[in-house]
Amino acid sequence: MSDTSPKANARYFELLRQAGPAKRLAICLGLSRATRELAIAGIKQAHRDRTLSDDELRQKLAERLYGAEVARRVFAAGSRDG
Repeated sequence: MSDTSPKANARYFELLRQAGPAKRLAICLGLSRATRELAIAGIKQAHRDRTLSDDELRQKLAERLYGAEVARRVFAAGSRDG
């Protein structure tokens, strides 16, 4: 399912093919950053009854991106390092 017309989609990929590797990487990084920002905004919205610490926010983002088990292992390992 797509909200983009086939013509617009074809034009987008045409422009990507014309862009050099550095430009494509910059686009990719920008999309990744925007995705993270949207995910963080969603997490904050879901927990608007209190302010999450930076560590809590990072853990909840990891849970959303990689799953609860991976986040639990990563954050448990991080707590032993300190």
